Amino acid sequence: MNSIVEDNARQSRITILDVAAAAGVSKSTVSRILDERLPRSDSETARRVRKIAEELGYVRDVSAASLRRGNTMTVGIIVPRLTDTVMAMLYESLAKACSRTGRFAIVATTDDKAKADRLAAESLLKRGVDGLILSTARDDDDFPDILAARGVPTVLALRTDGHSLSSIGDDRLGGYLATRHLLDLGHRRIAVIAGPSYASSARTRVEGYRQAMTEMGLAIDPSLIVSSTFGIESGAEAAEKIMHLPQAPTAIFAVNDNTAIGALSGLMRMGLSVPGDVSLVGYNDIPIVSHLSTPLTTLRVPFEQIAANALDLLGGEAIPPDDRIRVSAPTLIPRKSTRSIVL
Repeated sequence: MNSIVEDNARQSRITILDVAAAAGVSKSTVSRILDERLPRSDSETARRVRKIAEELGYVRDVSAASLRRGNTMTVGIIVPRLTDTVMAMLYESLAKACSRTGRFAIVATTDDKAKADRLAAESLLKRGVDGLILSTARDDDDFPDILAARGVPTVLALRTDGHSLSSIGDDRLGGYLATRHLLDLGHRRIAVIAGPSYASSARTRVEGYRQAMTEMGLAIDPSLIVSSTFGIESGAEAAEKIMHLPQAPTAIFAVNDNTAIGALSGLMRMGLSVPGDVSLVGYNDIPIVSHLSTPLTTLRVPFEQIAANALDLLGGEAIPPDDRIRVSAPTLIPRKSTRSIVL
């Protein structure tokens, strides 16, 4: 037992200076070769340094290196919930982007509640994260401004308040493309399951719907725009409400795949078929929607690009005003849940 403790203590005392002395190179050379954030060199010197470091039992002290740089190389990420596949996909993309840049991602969930956002942020900041990425921005909450006033590096992802550093999808374009797809198939009475109004992503997707309808010269029927949460059951309830209108639509655009899945379930409970009785479009292209009994037409969101932009903004300095909100375009993915109709 004592020998193990002694061995561990001896290994813990091996420093970068020991490796440099054994390899006959400078401390800075060893540091550069062993820094996993930098491109790996395969020179003879680099191979020798890595071999000596391994033989000596040298372990790079990431925390000490971070302290020398004045940071911890960790990023705090706040999402509403990880049971929401969209948020899980965002987190995974952010975690991978962090890993590529030598950083570590820590996630907290808040059930999309403003008070919980604040508690989660404080907890992460106490743990020394270098900055925060929030996917919980709400139109009725000034929390991002409060963080900025405190000097906390903060970036919004997927949602934006319109002025804070943000990395989002082009939701207006996505809503437009979804509606334009249905219009091109001949649909004219198109309903929207609109999501929560406090989320910029939902609101601007509805704006895209309005733009496409207006361009076609069609009046906007307020009864066809039904608010919801981003949940499955809420989508089912919204679809049933829509289809009980005196004049039912021939197509539904749900601003989120979860609500689209719920809508599909609700329509089936009513004895209606998709796309036979009503066409259906979702948003985000979460993995399951291509494997449904009726594969879902949807908008694919470029999560990896959004994540990369978010980290770039988080680490940037003096971001120009016209680059504070970075927008990544979605792609329409047509599948079997939509079909053409005869006008």
